[in-house]
Amino acid sequence: MATGWRPERADLTPVPHRAHLARRRSLLSAAFPGDTLVVPTGTIRSRTFGAPYLFRAGSDFLWLTGDQEPDSVLVLHPVATGHDAVLYTRRRYDAASGAGYLDRMNGEMWYGRGYAPEEKSAILGIETRPLDELPAVLDAVADSPRLRVLRGYHPGIDGGLEPGTLPATAGNAERDALLASVLSELRLEKDEWEIAQLQDAVDATILGFEDVARRLRPDAPTPERYLDGVFGWRARVAGNGVGYSSVVAGGPRAAILHWSRNDGTADPGQVLLLDAGVENVHGYTADVTRVLPVSGAFSPAQRDVYELVHASRTAGLAAMAPGVAFAEIQEVCTRVLAEGLRDLGLLKGSVAEAQDPASFAYRRWTLHGFGHMLGLDVHDCGHSRPEAYAGGVLRENHVLTMEPGLYFQPHDDLVPAELRGIGVRIEDDVRITATGAHLLTGALPTEPHEVESWLAAQREAGPRDPGTAAA
Repeated sequence: MATGWRPERADLTPVPHRAHLARRRSLLSAAFPGDTLVVPTGTIRSRTFGAPYLFRAGSDFLWLTGDQEPDSVLVLHPVATGHDAVLYTRRRYDAASGAGYLDRMNGEMWYGRGYAPEEKSAILGIETRPLDELPAVLDAVADSPRLRVLRGYHPGIDGGLEPGTLPATAGNAERDALLASVLSELRLEKDEWEIAQLQDAVDATILGFEDVARRLRPDAPTPERYLDGVFGWRARVAGNGVGYSSVVAGGPRAAILHWSRNDGTADPGQVLLLDAGVENVHGYTADVTRVLPVSGAFSPAQRDVYELVHASRTAGLAAMAPGVAFAEIQEVCTRVLAEGLRDLGLLKGSVAEAQDPASFAYRRWTLHGFGHMLGLDVHDCGHSRPEAYAGGVLRENHVLTMEPGLYFQPHDDLVPAELRGIGVRIEDDVRITATGAHLLTGALPTEPHEVESWLAAQREAGPRDPGTAAA
């Protein structure tokens, strides 16, 4: 078995954003002069032996290197002029070694051809060394007070596993936490290449919503599993797959914020809440929610709730601009919701009383904030310090969601019977510009009458193969 193999050629086309990757590493270098920085991507994890989960690169690592293969580790070595960036990655073993067929977790006959370090260097534009050189590198700096490690991705680096694995690094919790925070904060403002990737993910997601609408039956129950699969087909064809577990919630399950079992049905007379996003081939994800009337038109009660959520969304979008505090956007959105809940007779007293932090009476029917950052993660940049994110202000080229919602549980005796079991969330993806906000999701309608017309148009067009983009 070790003989008779021709060399395999690999596509060594450079990634299109190598200049952006180098600039990002320079930003990280400038934030920690003199420190050794260790950023791993993570390892393959198995559901059972020999049956691995699909690998997804760590987002900070991916942002810095563009490498989507497992096990690699980026080390920024301090030098007088800043840092030398080195990517440590697995070797490729020749056929005579037998590793290709004997290694059931990494062997190329089991999982396909990988890239040798020198090949990755050509593709990614970074110095690359064999991963088996990394233990000595980490041993040399393990006791250094200038070592910072991104934790939680590689168990061998975090704590050591067994003889022969990567050594545990000493590190310091506070020092390492700052590295994670700064990486998140550097990723808050998207560059032009990232914005194009997010728009690409949004465009594919809109096609997926069209695919679902074309298969949503107006006259009979439609299984949520089926619609989940329809969107997943589009996501896999157009990108890496879904960016998170899709919420395909028919009827009363629309009031469950993160419903993802998707094992019910969307029945005539109900609404379908679809919260889904495509992750594109470079790892950027959309995050979009629309609520569709299964029969084709909203009932009066459904429309009342929908229009209230839409009013909150519209007010929040109008308030978005550089320098505006996240807390201010939240207050604008919740004030509209609280006023509407009062008009529906659900809130007693004034809106100010309902929004009082000591009360938050409206939270019974809307549990989440107005939105979150979006990028390589659906909840992007989550390690940012409060003053840079939730306690800070919007900045140009932030990309985030606008997603107010109202959720009336079917067993809630404090709401009228006609409202019980109605859940509405309208979620758009938004880029902050120099003067305000730009909707990346503007091609997908939100006005209730527009949603009805759009749904009718999709049904008239009829189902299509999600492998195509054409109508």
